[in-house]
Amino acid sequence: MPEILEVESARQVIADRALGRTIARVEAPDAWFVKRGATPATVRVALKGHTLTAARRRGKQLLVDTASDAHGGSGPTLGLHLGMSGRVIVDGEAAGDPLIYASNRDVAEWRRFGLRFADGGALWLRDPRRLGGVELDPDEDRLGPDALSLSLVELRAALGRSRAPLKAILMDQSRIAGLGNLLCDEALWRAGLDPARPAGGLTDTELRTLHRAIRTTVRVLGRRGGSHTGDLMDARVRGGRCPRDGAELARRTIGGRTTYSCPVHQV
Repeated sequence: MPEILEVESARQVIADRALGRTIARVEAPDAWFVKRGATPATVRVALKGHTLTAARRRGKQLLVDTASDAHGGSGPTLGLHLGMSGRVIVDGEAAGDPLIYASNRDVAEWRRFGLRFADGGALWLRDPRRLGGVELDPDEDRLGPDALSLSLVELRAALGRSRAPLKAILMDQSRIAGLGNLLCDEALWRAGLDPARPAGGLTDTELRTLHRAIRTTVRVLGRRGGSHTGDLMDARVRGGRCPRDGAELARRTIGGRTTYSCPVHQV
């Protein structure tokens, strides 16, 4: 499923293949997929004739800036969210490794939103489960600091004195932007921390250990190819055993997500 690493891959594909291209037509066949007060009609009017100038990302939010060819000024920013099963496709090239929790078939009905360029190519957002969305000029400040550049100070502030489960706070996009279910389980497994612990109860040493684990996890899994390449991944099944000490993993629901952790070394 798309987490920060998959979204970064999508950003890179847009940056490499779509910038400098002018939008001739906007395809928005699914009105429900257009969010936060926008409609297919308003998106078509706002983007037609504009050129893509930059592809940015904050956490799991893709941000595509545009400029107006007619007036030479800046245009709206297109926000793309991949949800649980979305993939960006530019001229037939899909970003990132195949998803493991969603179909990777290219079914026409799953193409929820598209930009057709004046040169004949296209950018599509394909989403089998229909949990993503698009919007105009998204509020970037509703998101916390980006997980790829997360500092120790930012992590400490995000956890604060919260009594909520540690994993739930790490997955709260308003506190830290970009961490999802797989990356959180992997980072907490590497840090040796129980995901159900109160977030604000970590010692200074544990906080530093967690910060290193998050940074290491996103760096290593980024090199490997995605959030699904963690050391814990193959053991995320009923009866799976910890790759570190062989104990049977605990399987719980924390923060609304199925969570795997080791009852021996994660305390």
